[in-house]
Amino acid sequence: MKGRMDTASKKAVVLLSGGLDSSTTLAIAKSEGYELHALSFRYGQRHRGEVDAAVRIAQSIGVKRHVVLDIDLRSFGSSALTDDIEVPKKGDPSGMLHGIPVTYVPARNTIFLSFALAFAESVHARDIFIGVNAIDYSGYPDCRPEFIAAFERLANLATKAGIEGEFFAVRAPLISMTKSQIIQKGLSLGVDYSLTTTCYDPSAEGKACGFCEACLLRLRGFEGVGLKDPIDYE
Repeated sequence: MKGRMDTASKKAVVLLSGGLDSSTTLAIAKSEGYELHALSFRYGQRHRGEVDAAVRIAQSIGVKRHVVLDIDLRSFGSSALTDDIEVPKKGDPSGMLHGIPVTYVPARNTIFLSFALAFAESVHARDIFIGVNAIDYSGYPDCRPEFIAAFERLANLATKAGIEGEFFAVRAPLISMTKSQIIQKGLSLGVDYSLTTTCYDPSAEGKACGFCEACLLRLRGFEGVGLKDPIDYE
């Protein structure tokens, strides 16, 4: 693509939640030779322990800089992750893909990518990595390939860098992978999944509930590769 930087100087901003998918994405970006700038958020989520996990993963994989931003999406609410709404507990992950669940946080990935774009332009990075997945996922509209492509177009219309021909690419390397394939990829790159967290409704001690949609998808992924999930469950 016109205006892209050479391999020796390439930098990437990676959205890092501390979960399985974003940690794998960070490892993929590292394996491709990027200088890593990680970005995490305390956004009022009930599972705020994920930020601690993001710090652990950033240190484990190795990043040039890790920024943790405070934004309060509880001001808007309307999600089980940011409001006084019970997190659904289900027994069958195959039933998750019908409709958009109450754990959807309005416009979350649009908000996160907007901050990532500002971060990327400021450090002269032209690649933004996000660990969204459209196969084993909860049906969120901002995890689809159409959304990623649309945001990339926006990034190149809305920035000084884009106007000057230094085009951005929004990278979603996990978009068409199953959870088991994601785990296999991460293990091949040395990701320590015991440092990650996925649960939407963990205990006060930080143990995963094992029954929310995030836990069930994660457990199914490890089952698919014939391994025990290394994190603690209630």
